[in-house]
This record gives sequence, C-alpha cells and structure tokens, in this order.
Amino acid sequence: MFAKLPLTAIRAFESAARLGGFKAASAELFVTPAAVSQQIKTLENLLGSMLFVRTPHGVQLTANGERLYSKVHLSFLDISGSMSSLKPPADANTLRVSTTPAFASLWLIPRLAKFYSEHPDIHVSVETSNEVVDLFRDSSVDLAIRCGFRDFPDLYSHALMREQFGVFSHAHWRQEEVETSLKLINIRWATSSPASISWASWCTAANHESWLSNAVYREYNDEHFALQAAIAGHGLTLASTVLAADYVANG
Repeated sequence: MFAKLPLTAIRAFESAARLGGFKAASAELFVTPAAVSQQIKTLENLLGSMLFVRTPHGVQLTANGERLYSKVHLSFLDISGSMSSLKPPADANTLRVSTTPAFASLWLIPRLAKFYSEHPDIHVSVETSNEVVDLFRDSSVDLAIRCGFRDFPDLYSHALMREQFGVFSHAHWRQEEVETSLKLINIRWATSSPASISWASWCTAANHESWLSNAVYREYNDEHFALQAAIAGHGLTLASTVLAADYVANG
C-alpha cells in the first residue's frame, strides 16, 4: 500500500515547511539546498500542485502546501511518538551492563561494592546472557562484556583482561587420586568457540591422556556450577583463571 510513497521527498517538504526555507531544511537533513529543492519539485510533480511559492526573499507555502504540511507534520509526530514509546526509559545515573552469568557472579558483582564506594551516584544494573549483543539495536544495554575467541568486525571491542584456562580442584585433592578415583568436571559451553576448551585438548597438551580413560565425569552447563562442585570436592574442573582467581586468593 505504501511502497510508492516518496518518503524522502515528504521528509524534505516537512522540514522546509516547518523551518521556513530550503537552506534550513538542508542543514537539518545534512544535504544541500539544491537537493531539498529537487525533492520538493519531485513531490510537486507527483501531486500536480505547487506546494511553495518561490520569491526573492525565500519560499512560502501555498494553500495546498499548508494543507499537506498540517497532515504530514501530525503524522510524523505520531510516528515519532510511537517509536519513542518503545524505547526503554533513559536514566543518566544508571549503567546497564550485559555479561555472562559466570562473569557476573564470580568477578563483576563481587567488585561492585568498591565501585559504589567510589561512584555512589551511579547505579549498575547487571543483566546476564551468553549471546552477542547488538548495542545499536538494543538500547536497553549500555555495555556488553563477553569472552571472545574471535574477531567481530561489525562491533567495536575493547580488551578488559587476558585469561587462561587451567585445572582447579579442592585444596585437599591429592595426585594419587588420579590412579584410584579421578573425577573430571566437564562444562557444556553455552556458546560455540573456535578455541578448543575441553579435557581432551588440555590432557593432550599436558601429556595426561591417561586421565581421559580413567576418569569419571561430572557435567554442568555453567562455569559457576563447575567451580562450586570443585570447591565441594567433587573433582577437578577446567576453568578460567579470571573466574577462579577470587576462590584461589581465598584459599
């Protein structure tokens, strides 16, 4: 129904009529005055009616121009209001952060107390997700923190820290348990990655292939759960040094 509406020309007309001239419209629309004039001529030819009277001192709306402007302007206001109603409410004192559940619980949230002591006027709202966030399309998020193993050319990214993956266990775990009751805690990663983070790849690199055949496996779908299981003495877990750092520091 609306496929043939000349929206660019209509927008140029509305801007020129509201601002009272082609030059002012060109500044608002970031085009040349000649481009605005051409768009309005296109619209006039389509309608078969003059919308502006050109004078040495500028342009003035004709009667038909006035009628069209009143309708177009109200329509644009209605569209603008409908779009604004869909946007989440803006709060200059709230920073909305999206990150993974494990990073939120094991690294970010434990450090918010220090942040609040230094910035008491800023509230941090933490949301968790494993998916990549498009900040241009989702205005409810100000900042997204993810673990990245590859480049995202369409996104601006800034490295916060580097991490490695290592084997962690309860403090009382003993080497001789490898021969008798080795338990390996496995993680089902929520997102795919070109980096191979698995017991198979780690055991091959560490020359411990025998572990793979001797072990009993426990499995969780989140690093937080896997680290909690290791702390409880349920076995060895392969985890991020960043996420395990606080547990290690606390013994």
